[in-house]
Amino acid sequence: MGNAYVIVVDGLGVGAQEDADQYGDESMNTLGHVSEETGVKLPNLQKMGIGNIIPLASVPENGQPLAAFGKLREVSAGKDSTTGHWEIAGIQLEKPFPTYPNGFPKDLIDAFCEGTGVKKVLCNKPYSGTDVIQDYGEEHIKTGYPIVYTSADSVFQVACHEELVSIQKLYEWCEFARHNATIGEHEVGRVIARPFTGTPGNFERISEKRHDYSSIPPKNNLVQKLYDSGIKTYSIGKVSDLFAENGFTQYRPTKSNAEGISQLLSLMSAQLDNSFVFVNLIDTDQLFGHRLDPEGYAGSLEEFDRAIPAIVSKIRKEDLLIITGDHGNDPCSASTDHSREFVPLIVFPKAAAKAENLGTGDTFSNIACSIAGFFGMDHDFPGKSFLD
Repeated sequence: MGNAYVIVVDGLGVGAQEDADQYGDESMNTLGHVSEETGVKLPNLQKMGIGNIIPLASVPENGQPLAAFGKLREVSAGKDSTTGHWEIAGIQLEKPFPTYPNGFPKDLIDAFCEGTGVKKVLCNKPYSGTDVIQDYGEEHIKTGYPIVYTSADSVFQVACHEELVSIQKLYEWCEFARHNATIGEHEVGRVIARPFTGTPGNFERISEKRHDYSSIPPKNNLVQKLYDSGIKTYSIGKVSDLFAENGFTQYRPTKSNAEGISQLLSLMSAQLDNSFVFVNLIDTDQLFGHRLDPEGYAGSLEEFDRAIPAIVSKIRKEDLLIITGDHGNDPCSASTDHSREFVPLIVFPKAAAKAENLGTGDTFSNIACSIAGFFGMDHDFPGKSFLD
């Protein structure tokens, strides 16, 4: 039995969906705008057919692409990483996770403070993760109060200086928030521990010590069903966090896309068999999309592009490689938030797919259907397989 690899380039959208106006995202086109503004060159992804999905100013179409290509539509309510990855795994959400554009309500904050033994919290409103520690870090050090903030996504984020609140203590606070405060109507998609270090004016997040505590996914999802069927499941990057670490044989956290690619190549060289590898490459989203840095975004795509030959060289004839995204994050826009976009679909080898041009799939869950079929597993996931 072969191996299946799904690589999610975080925040890689290919144009606004039909319902994007409901999210204020009707003008978004992450890959299209990055190509137009930066002239990014992606020669290896171009060979795979990424320029065939939508017109790209700097990445031409390929008349004989090495892979099948298309794009996928998100049907779940929302546009965050948890929602996107869950839909890839066959979970469609009819109701979005709650968001807090005006900050968290008093009852939620009171529950968090009472359970953690802190008197109060700082900030409690949507904020940039890099700005919030600069603006509240000094007060945090003086008072000991944790910095609690959110974003446009359904997240409850807690930032503390590592010398004031140990990282282990911060994790304990976030675990309490996950299981005792952000529940019921306040069940956010993720609680995120955000440790930082440094001195006033020079605070820096410790990205490799970030930890996400996801809402518990329904058990009828691709990862759990593969695991229960005896197929080895591997997470690279933040994927396991998004599934509350459920259903994985092994998970490998990463500090960067470079490390994620290295971990992937390491696994591919380990003579795996009958295995599913789920990869998230976060830098495009976390470092560049949210920070409105199109040049950085382009550089991150080019880094991934340079790895494509090494990845493809390790795909055996019985294996399957899928490259996609989980939402958009247009760094050429005025918004630092995720965007409601189609995501790319690249399937290699091309012969495994039903057609060279797969068109527009009705749901990200087409990936779950395809992977389940690849492993010969019965399922009731929504969507349909794009494999032959």
